[in-house]
Amino acid sequence: MRVVIQRVNYGKVTVEGEVIGQIKKGYVVFLGVGKDDTKEMVDKYVEKLSKLRIFPDDSGKTNCSIADVCGELLVISQFTLYADCKKGNRPSFTNAGSPQMAKELYEYFIERAKHIFSKVETGSFGADMKVELENDGPFTLIWDSVEW
Repeated sequence: MRVVIQRVNYGKVTVEGEVIGQIKKGYVVFLGVGKDDTKEMVDKYVEKLSKLRIFPDDSGKTNCSIADVCGELLVISQFTLYADCKKGNRPSFTNAGSPQMAKELYEYFIERAKHIFSKVETGSFGADMKVELENDGPFTLIWDSVEW
């Protein structure tokens, strides 16, 4: 599983000109599912995300969690996080999970997140999406299950 987390002032996702997900302050999470990923990995990632302290406190130190700032979550599927560009000029996606498996784990991620976060918005799995956000900081983290 590969996850890109961006701390944002706002984020929104549009499909065919219609806004389908929108948040204020919080995280925009791009989620890529690999062929060996499991629900247990999702559980670990969602739990870690809920406790992550990357919002500034009154002293400006990254000491607050998303709950501390009443933040929101926008989750967007992105299989291209598994692009392998080592050979040639056209990326290979052989390490990405199958569409069926990826959709199942994406939906499971959202379900688990809704039990923890106050507001969870989403993109549309497999759709051509336009994502707009304002990265706060900028602050971007990349998690890869290979390293976990």
